[in-house]
Amino acid sequence: MTASGPARPSHPGERLADAVDARLPVYDGGGKLLRKAFPDHWSFLLGELALYSLLVLVLTGVWLTLFFKPEMREVVYDGPYTPLRGVRMSQAFDSTLHISFDVRGGLLIRQLHHWAALVFVSAIGLHLLRIFFTGAFRRPRELNWVIGVTLFMLALAEGFAGYSLPDDLLSGTGLRIAEGIMLSIPVVGTYIAFFVFGAQYPGHDVIPRLYSLHVLLLPGALIALVTLHLILVFHLKHTQWRGPGRTNANSVGRPLYPSFTASSAGLSLTVFGVLAVLSGVAQINPVWVYGPYQPDQVSTGSQPDWYVGFLEGALRLVPPWETTLAGHTLMWNVLLPAVVLPALLFVLLYAYPFVEQRLTGEWLTEQHLCDRPRERPVRTGLGVAGITFYGVLLLAGGNDVLAATFRISVNALTWILRIALIVGPVLAFVVTRALCHALLEAERERLAEGEETGEVRQSVAGGYESGHRPVTDFRPGAPRVPLSPVDRHPGPRTGTPGREHPGPARRSR
Repeated sequence: MTASGPARPSHPGERLADAVDARLPVYDGGGKLLRKAFPDHWSFLLGELALYSLLVLVLTGVWLTLFFKPEMREVVYDGPYTPLRGVRMSQAFDSTLHISFDVRGGLLIRQLHHWAALVFVSAIGLHLLRIFFTGAFRRPRELNWVIGVTLFMLALAEGFAGYSLPDDLLSGTGLRIAEGIMLSIPVVGTYIAFFVFGAQYPGHDVIPRLYSLHVLLLPGALIALVTLHLILVFHLKHTQWRGPGRTNANSVGRPLYPSFTASSAGLSLTVFGVLAVLSGVAQINPVWVYGPYQPDQVSTGSQPDWYVGFLEGALRLVPPWETTLAGHTLMWNVLLPAVVLPALLFVLLYAYPFVEQRLTGEWLTEQHLCDRPRERPVRTGLGVAGITFYGVLLLAGGNDVLAATFRISVNALTWILRIALIVGPVLAFVVTRALCHALLEAERERLAEGEETGEVRQSVAGGYESGHRPVTDFRPGAPRVPLSPVDRHPGPRTGTPGREHPGPARRSR
């Protein structure tokens, strides 16, 4: 028999943990999860912005469904907004006015929903840019990149569907453009348009069908993909910036609980608060100003939400090209900018991780360390060129407003933007690549010679030299030792850094 000392009374929290774990292994099973490390850098919070914006969208969307009526039945408005009294409008537009003026807090919730939608799409776009410029799409995260691009595409569709539901003059004009895009598709275009609208435009079924997409199918797909995305993030672990003690084999950062959970909760409250303030002080989508949609009317200077502005710009820049073939008219001025161009852009986004890794040879090893954009001049140049291309299209979407504001010819501005659409991305690529090489060279000199102190000394020989001190301040991912000539000159074809990357690391299960 062995002797044992007096039993130590356990803490109430320990007794509770033991009692729970004896029946359901929550603490033992979740211990590893709760200790999971998350990088402590602001750029890694962009995905959380999208997540919390989506949460606001779901909550406000559920509330709005209690009052919105997705019907095309025509009624006569008799509500409190005097300028529209006696005007015939659809039930959808009438219920939107009812939410805005009759339901307590309705306008605030409507605007909160709309602002959250804009932030949601913006956060996904910025998150994708962060992933692209840091190379976080490489093995083993290619599937997560594909999921992210799909989320962005679904968010665009979800935003357009919700934007069209009020059946106001502005959104109705957007639906009219969407119908023209469908009709431009050869052979099957008329069938697609008839399926969407249920009859000759505008029909009576488009709003109910968009409503089903907006509140059921697209949100379900978004939530499912976000859940899968988060599962993969936890399974594959986060990427991290290079630095002392950080390798492909580990992950350095704050634990999920309590540090990261506390900061993430604070970020969620900040997002809710900022969106609420915006909704209270910044008017957005005042449908009562536009009035109900009439197929024979259109507003000058009308602009869609920013995320579809590039499509509007593409439609305005392409010349009026048409071809008649075997009795069919091919509208190249609609088909190319509104069907071919978006399809090509998303194909490039889907394919880029696989193409780059094949060219650089990195598809054979796992990469858990982030690149700094300057270390990949070709990739960074391509990214900036894409942003420039998008920016020119976005400006072109408001060429009439710009021409009126600056009092210039809209035709001259259109030609300027056409030229810029071709020349701008090329110049952006060349300049960005040169800047990346220059930054690497300046960084090499700084590490080799140290930081200038501002002091100038005269040598014994009579010359002058500036004082330097060792570098002590480093940005995330910056090297701590001087770069060799091979390191500071990335490969001209792929932009792959010359230095050896850390070898492949197997994740522990």
